[in-house]
Amino acid sequence: MPQRCEQMPAVPPIAATGRTGAPRPAAGLAGAGGAGEAPRAGEAFTNETLARMSDLARKFLGIERREQVAPHLAPEDLAASLDLSLGEQGLPLDRVFALLGEVMAATPRTCTPAFFNQLYAGRDAVPTAAEMLTALMNTSMYTYRVAGPHALIEHELMRHMATKVGYAEGEGIICPGGSIANLCAMIIARNEARPGIQDEGHDGRPMVAYASEEAHYSLNKAAAMTGIGRRNLRAIPADARGRMVPDALRSAIAADRERGAEPFMIIAMAGTTVLGAFDPIDDLASIAEESGLWLHVDGALGGSFLVSERLQPLLRGSDRSNSFNWNPHKLMGVPLSCSPLLTREQGLLKKHFKEPADYLFQSDPEKFDHGTMSIQCGRRNDALKIWAAWKRHGDAGYARRVERLCDLVQYAADRVRHDPTFVLTAEPESVCLCFEVIGRQSEEICERLLLEQRAMVGHAVVRGRKVIRLACANPEVTEADVDRFFDHIRAIA
Repeated sequence: MPQRCEQMPAVPPIAATGRTGAPRPAAGLAGAGGAGEAPRAGEAFTNETLARMSDLARKFLGIERREQVAPHLAPEDLAASLDLSLGEQGLPLDRVFALLGEVMAATPRTCTPAFFNQLYAGRDAVPTAAEMLTALMNTSMYTYRVAGPHALIEHELMRHMATKVGYAEGEGIICPGGSIANLCAMIIARNEARPGIQDEGHDGRPMVAYASEEAHYSLNKAAAMTGIGRRNLRAIPADARGRMVPDALRSAIAADRERGAEPFMIIAMAGTTVLGAFDPIDDLASIAEESGLWLHVDGALGGSFLVSERLQPLLRGSDRSNSFNWNPHKLMGVPLSCSPLLTREQGLLKKHFKEPADYLFQSDPEKFDHGTMSIQCGRRNDALKIWAAWKRHGDAGYARRVERLCDLVQYAADRVRHDPTFVLTAEPESVCLCFEVIGRQSEEICERLLLEQRAMVGHAVVRGRKVIRLACANPEVTEADVDRFFDHIRAIA
């Protein structure tokens, strides 16, 4: 039976202090909502609040070290173990922070060496600190007037990332996730193929986009939301390694044109979600150029390989694409979420997302009013944490990081190859390893690992078989951690 979450004790009140170190009352509303008081209309962030938050974080890190996998409870049991109700009256500060501690203790651990479940993991110090400071500053990124240096930071960051893709004159905007970045890319491609569609709407002629059958599910949502229609997003067959087959793409484009449809976009995967496979981007770029189609690269996972000379060949041809999606919150250790959409041609983002708003866009240089380039109005500052992380690691540090992750997956693959308990689904191409336990159900293995608090790992379907997918996104994971993971599976199996 899973144990109940260890409860974080309430943090005792801490008096705010002045520069002399002597206790002093907080100014304004800062003193409201103390240990036994309900808050007033507003409550300032004080040194006391900061100390409480720091204490909670310290205790959470301690729990995380002792218990790498959180107890897994059914939703009804978890709801019964926590006071999640909202009421008419506010609570004293002590009680609120105690509840925050209980929620943290019950939250799945994504930063420990036992987490292999998603394509993000770990906790990098500098971007985590920058993320916390971002919330403290609480600015928005729509205009230079309110963003200040952060608008300049995003501009420089997008320039640097665009050059990594190979866009000499490119630009970009940070989206809240890869799904939104893919949606924006499809909107631009649709508008470029059909001038006037933004004002007049669809004229009834079907527009068709193409992606691998292994592509991310966000593309289906994008096709639905842009009016393209899910049925007009063609799933092109993939080979045994999970890569789109170029000849199948050519045939699909020809067939659609023959029936009177309008092909407009190809989406290449640079790191599929399950196998971590890379489509042959260079070949797809040639097809896009021959056919006059927009080429978008979904590099949410594999875009980070562009910083490594060793791994760059997997993305050969990216410089020939029209747009590129890259998620630093995956393999670069930046806290969720941040997903730059980069375009080869400058001016496209403003062309397709700018709307007049005199009350917002006023006298500052439009170059740094990023709200004219975004699908959003209010937009949180996701640039600072990426910039701070890149300042810390540099291109060279990130190259070592992604190469380390790929080496770790190869180590795990060797464990599978040399153990008759397991069978390899496919040779790993990046940071995902898919395998089966002979004679056992993959879903059951994953569930047992979680319930027994041994590890978190997911399962997926590859060529009709349910497999275990181990994702290595945390460079703090060691070979010993990988060995321990497989020992746990052997014990369960």
